[in-house]
Amino acid sequence: MRKTFVLDTNVLIHDPESIFKFEENDVVIPMIVIEELDRLKKGHGEIAYSARHALKNIDSLRENGNIAAGVPLEAGGTITIEYIPHFSDILSPDNAIIKTALHIMENTNKDKYKPVILVSKDTAVRIKAESVGLYTEDYKNDKTVIFQSYGIVLNDNDYTNGILSVRYKQTGEDIYRLQGEDKQTKIKRGKSLENILPKNIEQECAIDALTNPNVEIVALTGSAGTGKTLLALAAGIHQTTKRSPLYEQVLVARPVVPMGNDLGYLPGDIDDKLAPWMQPIFDNLEVIVNTPAGQFKDNTAISKYKNYQYLIDSGVLHVEALTYIRGRSLPKRYFIIDEAQNLRPLDIKTIITRCGEGTKIVFTGDLNQIDTPYLDAMSNGLSYLISRFINEENFCYLNLKDSVRSRLAEQGARLLQSFSASINISRYMNKE
Repeated sequence: MRKTFVLDTNVLIHDPESIFKFEENDVVIPMIVIEELDRLKKGHGEIAYSARHALKNIDSLRENGNIAAGVPLEAGGTITIEYIPHFSDILSPDNAIIKTALHIMENTNKDKYKPVILVSKDTAVRIKAESVGLYTEDYKNDKTVIFQSYGIVLNDNDYTNGILSVRYKQTGEDIYRLQGEDKQTKIKRGKSLENILPKNIEQECAIDALTNPNVEIVALTGSAGTGKTLLALAAGIHQTTKRSPLYEQVLVARPVVPMGNDLGYLPGDIDDKLAPWMQPIFDNLEVIVNTPAGQFKDNTAISKYKNYQYLIDSGVLHVEALTYIRGRSLPKRYFIIDEAQNLRPLDIKTIITRCGEGTKIVFTGDLNQIDTPYLDAMSNGLSYLISRFINEENFCYLNLKDSVRSRLAEQGARLLQSFSASINISRYMNKE
C-alpha cells in the first residue's frame, strides 16, 4: 500500500539523503522543517553541513516540477513541501510538524486512502503524535542489529561464522586468525604492548588486530573497563615509536557530546578547550607511561617515557577535534576514534574518507552508553560501520566482554547496566 511519510527535521539532519529512501511512497516536508534547516545551516560542524546538504537535495528537485504540487522521485514516489498558514507562527516547531501531519491525514481523499506516517527520531514527538491519532515511526533506514551476531571469538564448531572480515578462533591453547573464505594463520600468544599484557583471550585477539598492518580498520566494542581505549593507544604508540615505525603519528579524537557541541564555552586555546573532553585519553596514557619497561641494577622499575606530555610534545601523539576534520587528508597515521557510538553514520563516513595512504583507523565504543540525542544502539555510527564492513577482509570487529579495570568496575558494569538498548533491540527484531 502506498503511504505518505511526513518528515521531522531531525531525520534530515541525521541523514540528508533520507528523502530518497522511502521507495515508491510519497514524502512530505512541512514548511517549518525548511525554516529549521535554514536556521541550522549557518556555521560549522556536521549539523550545519547536514542542514545545507538536505536543503541542496530539496532544491535540486525543484527543477523537476512544482514542489508545492509534488515532484516525482526516481524510486516512484513524490516529494512535496506542505505549507499551512499560521502553524509556524502560533505553534512550537514540533507541534507545527504534528499539526501538518494531522492536516494531511484529515484532508486525504477517503476513496484513495493512504496511511499518513510521521517519521521522527525524537521520542517525545512520536509520543505526542500518537496521542492525537497519528501513525509514527522512527527512521529505520540505517538501523542494524548485525553487531549482536559477530565480534566473538569462535570455536571449532563454527569455522567461518558466515563472514569474510577478520575473526578469531580458539582451538585448545592455540588462537587462529581467520580472513576471507579459507585463510587461517596461527597467532603468537602472550604478546604485549608497551609491556601491557592481555588479560583475556579477547584482548589477545584485539592486540593482534591492532598491530596487523593488513587490518586497516578495527572496531572494538565493550562495556566500561574492558580495555578498548588502552589497547588502541598502546598499539598506536608501540607502532609509531619502534625502530622502523609503521606510522608517523598517533591521532586521537573523541566526539564532544556530554555538555553540548560548542567548544567556545571553555576558555583558552584549542588544547585548553579539548582538555576536559580528552581527559579519559590522558588517563589511559598515564597507565601506559607508568607501566615499568625495564629495571635498573638496583631493581628499580623504570618507564620507557617520561610522561604522556612528552609523547604530545615530541609529536608522537596528537589530539584532534572532530569538528574540524572535514576536508583534511591524513596519510600514515594511526587514527583512533574513541566513544564512536556517539557519532552518526554520516560522521563515520566523513571520518573514514579522511584517511590517506598507509593510515590505520580504530573505532572504540560502548553500544549501550550513547549520549547523542536521536541515536540508539541500532542507529549510531559504530553499529552502522560494523554492518557495512562486516564482509571486508581488511576489517576486524571484536566485542570485549570482561571488565579488567577493577573488580568494582566489573560489578558496576554488570549490575548497573542499562536495559534500554536491549529492550529497543528486541522490539525492533520482533517488529521485523
